[in-house]
Amino acid sequence: MTARVDRRLAAILAADVAGYSRLMGEDEEGTLARLKSCRQVLVDPKIAEHRGRIVKTTGDGMLVEFGSAVDAVRCAVEVQRAMASAFVDTPAEKQIQFRIGIHVGDIIIDSDDIFGDGVNIAARLEGIAEPGGICISDDAYRQIRGKTEIAYDDMGQQSLKNISEPMRAWRARPAAGATSATRSPDRPAALVLPEKPSIAVLPFTNMSGDPEQEYFADGVVEDIITALSRMTWLFVIARNSSFTYKGKAVDIKQVGRELGVRYVLEGSVRKAGNKVRITGQLIDASNGAHLWADRFDGALEDVFELQDEVTTSVIGAIAPKLEQAEIERAKHKPTDKLAAYDYYLHGMANIYQGTKDANVEALQNFQRATEIDPNFATAHGMSAYCYVWRKANGWVADTRQETAAAEVAARKAARLGLDDAIALAQAGFALAFVAANLDDGAALIDRALNLNPNLAAAWRFSGYVRAFLGDPDLAIEHLQRAIRLSPLDPLIFIVQNGIVLAHFFAGRYEEALDWAQRALRQNPNYAAALIMAAVSGALAGRNEDRDKAVARLRELDPQVRIANFANVWPLRRAGDLAAFEEGLRLTGLPS
Repeated sequence: MTARVDRRLAAILAADVAGYSRLMGEDEEGTLARLKSCRQVLVDPKIAEHRGRIVKTTGDGMLVEFGSAVDAVRCAVEVQRAMASAFVDTPAEKQIQFRIGIHVGDIIIDSDDIFGDGVNIAARLEGIAEPGGICISDDAYRQIRGKTEIAYDDMGQQSLKNISEPMRAWRARPAAGATSATRSPDRPAALVLPEKPSIAVLPFTNMSGDPEQEYFADGVVEDIITALSRMTWLFVIARNSSFTYKGKAVDIKQVGRELGVRYVLEGSVRKAGNKVRITGQLIDASNGAHLWADRFDGALEDVFELQDEVTTSVIGAIAPKLEQAEIERAKHKPTDKLAAYDYYLHGMANIYQGTKDANVEALQNFQRATEIDPNFATAHGMSAYCYVWRKANGWVADTRQETAAAEVAARKAARLGLDDAIALAQAGFALAFVAANLDDGAALIDRALNLNPNLAAAWRFSGYVRAFLGDPDLAIEHLQRAIRLSPLDPLIFIVQNGIVLAHFFAGRYEEALDWAQRALRQNPNYAAALIMAAVSGALAGRNEDRDKAVARLRELDPQVRIANFANVWPLRRAGDLAAFEEGLRLTGLPS
């Protein structure tokens, strides 16, 4: 009589360390110590937290059994997120990355060990996972879809070693906006790759030996980012996040992890006299492989053609089968008049300095650009945006005059820039915020997003305008999109303050205060976040937080009054205005 075999249905997780043999060969003791520490501090506690049982371990891996597929996948995602955060500052060659495979199937139990096809399939799925990635079977996917804050990419049919029939597999990753319950809200999660190809363009090195030419090198990169962003199939990191790496020696793999992109473009610009040379190289951030490199030489008057050539080559390297029409749409010259463009680049260099004097210089440079080329839509849009900065920072000397000037510049940008997403977005927000024309402003911003869905600034503007219009949940959705497109933006406190407004006008005063404090940790002198912290704290009954924000406002401006903020937000709903005015009254500031 055959002995009865003990079977049960289970979720099986198989994991191993990518490149373990190489790691051991380079540093045996160090690798073992790091792996042991990861197990003790990160991995084993997560397995226990999700009710998993470690069946066995090998030198570089482990086999874990779960009673629930949901628990297994949630555990895997949190382990990979924790590992990415733990090694973010470790040299790439010393990092430990797990590959994880998960399957739901029938297993055989023998004492404390498990066997069977279910175990074999999990191990084979682990073998096709990327370093730091998670691969699950179709059987596991059917058990968990719709039950977790996790997104899945269909990998199609996969032929697995020693498995007779091809199997459909899925790549698991955290959904956009999902957070770990154990993670501090201020600590960014390890970013996962978007569903479509993704790229960051790092600041090009100025090889001219002339510090005054920095603006030229930065302008070349900004134009490449803008051109790439017009490709709707491509996820492009915004300029502000890319430029946090300016002047730094970077590890491309680390850049890829921090920005959540597959590809990184880096290069240099050498300008001498009337000649310019642009070099660039495209790198796969997952493994450091160089996919493409080229050099472009030409006369200064042909600089736009050189930029187009670089952009076209990058797109061709990422997607060789892309139709030529898509490549042609990436080519865009803001102006054919080089002197106007030179003033525009100087203005952009000014605007990012963020000071009152720099704002004056920026406006002057953008206006000079439009004097030379009256049809330069982007420069008109940036002129309008200068007035946005002036209102937001309390630098307005004559409200009526500056509102009129902002509207004139915005209308010109909109009229001339029908296919210019940057011009439309800047114009739209100036109309909404400075001129209080919310409907026209929202329409222009929507048109900008249709043209360029990768434009982080347009999503930021859209989020603010939706908050002004009284749609706080849509506002938060758009502002979160802006954060994902520019996760390292030096101006991220502005985006965070938009989320403050959305929560506040939804009546969620505790959440509004928490987000205001988050923005203030980025910029403690940001008056807009300080007043929102004060009014949110007042209406939430958190008087200590209210008083702290008010005290900081008074430190910055001893003459600060309610009148400084009474008309700062152009609000559509009377109830929103009433709530804000009540919050202002409760701050204790003089009228």
